[in-house]
Amino acid sequence: MHLAEFDFDLPRELIADRPAEPRDSARLLVLPAEGAVADRRIADLPRLLRPGDLLVFNDTKVIPARLAGRRGLATVEITLARDLGGGAWRVYAKGARRLHPGDRIEFADDLAAEIIVKSPEGEVTLRFNREGLAFRDALARYGAMPLPPYIKRPRSGDAQDRADYQTIFAREEGAVAAPTAGLHFTPALLDALAARGVSWVTVTLHVGPGTFLPVKADDPREHRMHAEWGVVNAEAARRINSTRARGGRIVAVGTTSLRLLESAAVENGETREFSGETRLFILPGYRFRAIDLLLTNFHLPRSTLLMLVAALAGLDRIKAAYAHAVAARYRFFSYGDACLIEHPRKAEMP
Repeated sequence: MHLAEFDFDLPRELIADRPAEPRDSARLLVLPAEGAVADRRIADLPRLLRPGDLLVFNDTKVIPARLAGRRGLATVEITLARDLGGGAWRVYAKGARRLHPGDRIEFADDLAAEIIVKSPEGEVTLRFNREGLAFRDALARYGAMPLPPYIKRPRSGDAQDRADYQTIFAREEGAVAAPTAGLHFTPALLDALAARGVSWVTVTLHVGPGTFLPVKADDPREHRMHAEWGVVNAEAARRINSTRARGGRIVAVGTTSLRLLESAAVENGETREFSGETRLFILPGYRFRAIDLLLTNFHLPRSTLLMLVAALAGLDRIKAAYAHAVAARYRFFSYGDACLIEHPRKAEMP
């Protein structure tokens, strides 16, 4: 397996810098288990899914996770990764090699942090002088939305991004990147899906900054995934298992939901309660246990997420589908269009 196998050419103008309006007007490339792809719209989902199917959304909420501060005369920019409690956060810092335990970073007159631990992998643990609601208030004032680097915007984004880069399910604060497949859904679309007999449930995976890190190893199997915190509660697990027992299909909305469900699944496909970190890295050859379909955006060349969809659909089919999407001028990445991929070992979609 070689990294170059997951490369493709993408014209810069196909990278979306704003979401479709309305959100459910985005285009949808349907990739069935067998046969040709089909060009549809997100609003067509009620006709593409079956009564009894269950959509699984990620209800994580993106926080303004980027902070710029000073350590002496040096500028330091950090991205929050995980709340460790008591004012401590695991973060990624630009120029981390120049930072040392005991250093103090001043972000504002009333917000500062001390470096507690620096890991060999480049992660840094900070302890802020605020915690809980006081820290959240400071973050709202001084933090910036962590937009992906391919969205060209001032460092802090703009007021529209504060709303655009959040799904309608966002509830549990902690993500530094949006679960972007969920950005396509509107209340009207959920009503139409309910009328069709399609239901939905939420799980939580706090997407970390590692989602933006490139794969550098020539052999992707040598890439190390960063940990992300997730929860599948008892009610969500019960509904997922009862859906499958009745013959309904599990539709993961986004790769984050998929990775969490696969982390929570046991060998026979049953979903168990889950609370903890996952480093699951899905590559071609992986045997999926928990899901039947995946709704996901179009991913970056050479990325772990492109490798995931190649594992689900097959590398050749994904490369052909992406070539079709480029030729048909689909919009790519976080604010772009989507595709609906059926597990090739599952029954065909209607």
